[in-house]
Amino acid sequence: MGSQIWLRGLCFLVCIFTCSFFSVSSQTVAGNGSVEGTVFIDGKTSIGKIDKDFICATLDWWPPEKCDYGTCSWDHASLINLDLNSNILLNAIKAFSPLKIRLGGSLQDKVMYDTDDNKEPCKQFVKNTTEMFGFTQGCLPMYRWDELNAFFNKSGAKIIFGLNALAGRSIHSDGSATGAWNYTNAESLISYTVKKNYSIHGWELGNELSGNGVGTRIVANQYAADTISLYKIVQNIYNGAENKPLIIAPGGFFDASWFKEFIDKTGNSVDVVTHHIYNLGPGVDEHLVEKILDPSYLDGEANTFRGLQNTLKSSATSATAWVGEAGGAYNSGRNHVSNAFVYSFWYLDQLGMASAYDTKTYCRQSLIGGNYGLLNTTTFVPNPDYYSALLWNRLMGRNVLSMNFSGTKKIRAYAHCAKESKGITLLLINLDNRTTVEVKVAFNSTRTLHHPKKNHRWKFHKRGIQGSESNTREEYHLTAKDGNLHSQTMLLNGNILTVNSAGDIPVLDPLNVNLSKPIMVAPFSVVFAHLPYVVPACN
Repeated sequence: MGSQIWLRGLCFLVCIFTCSFFSVSSQTVAGNGSVEGTVFIDGKTSIGKIDKDFICATLDWWPPEKCDYGTCSWDHASLINLDLNSNILLNAIKAFSPLKIRLGGSLQDKVMYDTDDNKEPCKQFVKNTTEMFGFTQGCLPMYRWDELNAFFNKSGAKIIFGLNALAGRSIHSDGSATGAWNYTNAESLISYTVKKNYSIHGWELGNELSGNGVGTRIVANQYAADTISLYKIVQNIYNGAENKPLIIAPGGFFDASWFKEFIDKTGNSVDVVTHHIYNLGPGVDEHLVEKILDPSYLDGEANTFRGLQNTLKSSATSATAWVGEAGGAYNSGRNHVSNAFVYSFWYLDQLGMASAYDTKTYCRQSLIGGNYGLLNTTTFVPNPDYYSALLWNRLMGRNVLSMNFSGTKKIRAYAHCAKESKGITLLLINLDNRTTVEVKVAFNSTRTLHHPKKNHRWKFHKRGIQGSESNTREEYHLTAKDGNLHSQTMLLNGNILTVNSAGDIPVLDPLNVNLSKPIMVAPFSVVFAHLPYVVPACN
């Protein structure tokens, strides 16, 4: 009671400054093992806008011989050998309607395309520890490109293809790659693709060659010139086409000075600037879970998002930002961590954080393959992060709302306009292993909402906030089986999520909860809550 009186008094003062937005503390002990908290939402304007098809996943080139720390986790998940006849794989992609898929990775800059211009034998990658990334040059046969495109067309996926950006260059002992990009083979692949009438959403140049590079590096000035060459090739080959593919680059780790020079010198020849994220360190790290559960550690990646956002804003470019590849822990992740329930804390937090900094698309490494696949590498059965991504895709709309959470540092909270429905969707992540958080919702930091009684319509006309005829909200509670963070089985509202014998993705049904009750976020759980409140930013 004392905290309520205190809050009302503070709200009176806040109302004097109705145009400002700031948070107030609302933590009180609500009982044994629980605390109260409040989500404050500024519903006046949005702070970012994501693509409708924000969720993206990658397919890689790694062969079965790719091993990390003595573990070989890729099996037959390569673009060359992936089983395209799997019903689970097909249904998993179709469920997103559509899913963006980025084809690429470390070996993409060692792939030749077996088009008419290629005079070399079309051989596959062979393990060789003296070669960059431990493998020889590989090749994409055109019959396989045909098979892949037939599958992508059937699944409804939107494809981004990562082109070999090292063709024609000299690689030196100091790690630099010099010389202009030889685009002959890439141009031939693009021409073949257009002649076959295959739909490509974007062509991306290179993988992790920016800044200090991974394996090798290219200076920003040369990379900009090569990206302009790709732009001209696409303009020429797609001449007359109503919709041309996006030009995407550089697909590397953010380096402020390198990215600024690249963006300034490419001008409007690049549509999307992509960067990669592996902020959890190597997959062999024994402290991955500790990092994931540490709010301060998670906050660290905001610097990268903010840096790229500011770089784009300060330039004359119209390009937007994407996360082109993010696996969290590099070198294929870690078994029973990056393919387990605990990883959804990192993954969903990344999706929320990226959105808040106006990132348009987020590509997860990987759809399948390694220990960080959304799908199990051998069975294709969805891992927990698959369902987290699917719920995000269905519930989180394009407009990102400014918000703040007060009550405990262990709650990660994000708010968007709801997707394809009226209202707001909240994402709440509880990193605490013992405490349930009872979450209330307030708008513009002026007052905690008084939820409508049954069949009572309510409005806050002055603030533009409106209620609805509904007196309930929809909630989706995600937890680990048996409370085990390392479990690869996820529960939705207490029910196990699993595909059936036909490979069908399960229905994701919500709980209907009375609006007058707080949102209960259990220890080590994730909650999506669809609220029927209408705010100006969502009109």
